[in-house]
Amino acid sequence: MKALSFALSAALALALAACASERSTSNRSSSAGGTSGGATSEIKQDTKNAALTTKVKSALAADVGLRTLKIDVDSTGNTVTLKGAVDSAETRRKAEEVARKVDGVATVRNELTVRAGG
Repeated sequence: MKALSFALSAALALALAACASERSTSNRSSSAGGTSGGATSEIKQDTKNAALTTKVKSALAADVGLRTLKIDVDSTGNTVTLKGAVDSAETRRKAEEVARKVDGVATVRNELTVRAGG
């Protein structure tokens, strides 16, 4: 199930990258000297956010102790937010450590909660 989730995340990131590239090219060719820099910039940032989210999800899925957990990952710029519930404070710390080591991550907002009894 995690492999499928990872594959879908990777496919989404690639699709977003392709759309951004195509849209950027069409904006340049269709505008007579003018640019739609705001829209292109926003698309590029969305693509970067999706790519960073995918990289963090991949890193979490590659870790034996974390791959079976449902950890939601969201990225804005170089800040990554982790959300969900884990079984222990150690697992919470480990998820943050793995995310922090991903290239491109400057800040990790760890909003993971530890389940009662964990």
